[in-house]
Amino acid sequence: MPLVTRNIEPRHLCRQTLPSVRSELECMTNITLANVIRQLGSLSKFAEDIFGELFTQANTFASRVSVLVERVDRLQVKVTQLDPKEEEVSLQGINTRKAFKSSTTQDQKLFDRDSLPVPVLETYRTCNTPPPLNILSPYRDDGKEALKFYTDPSYFFDLWKEKMLQDTKDIMKEKRKHRKEKKENPNRGNVNPRKIKTRKEEWEKLKMGQEFVESKDKHGPAGYPSNMVYQNGSIGSNESMDMNCYPPPPQN
Repeated sequence: MPLVTRNIEPRHLCRQTLPSVRSELECMTNITLANVIRQLGSLSKFAEDIFGELFTQANTFASRVSVLVERVDRLQVKVTQLDPKEEEVSLQGINTRKAFKSSTTQDQKLFDRDSLPVPVLETYRTCNTPPPLNILSPYRDDGKEALKFYTDPSYFFDLWKEKMLQDTKDIMKEKRKHRKEKKENPNRGNVNPRKIKTRKEEWEKLKMGQEFVESKDKHGPAGYPSNMVYQNGSIGSNESMDMNCYPPPPQN
């Protein structure tokens, strides 16, 4: 919902009740002309206010630019006076120098009640005051102010504060969880990674021909058959293979 800064009054020129007169048309014409004059007066007042704000902002901007120009001029003089060939600065001298500290004052309380524009402040003063609900606060059991259930200017600030505190708690909880997992699994980061097959290795295999690649895949390491190689990498003997080749003994 946009906030209207300036309202030109009257809004309606002809929407009025006519008095009991002979010539209603002449009366309505006079009322319309009077309302037009009132609108022009309101418009001239707001125009003066707008140009006054522009003049104030332009003066502030000009003063800031003049201060910046003076600082640039002083810096230019200092830079031209420095000669690296004549002045030798050691690393120890650089470390012992005092760090730069800006003397620029930061603007504060930008959204305070005193910083409201004049038209908004006038509109705020014309608003009705809230009902005196604070007289009911002593009768509440939870200790909350009764007026805050009707209007609460600090609602959005309290909501933002609660959200920031909750985010901070979640971050600290996540950090404690990671620390606990790291203490329980100290060797978690020492896991041997799986070897990644690259295209270069595939090309090296295919360099001698497809038949050599198939023969290597059929055999285990060092050229042994795959049925002689166990899962732990050990190689079996031919006797175990021969025993497996014999037929089973006859059953009585």
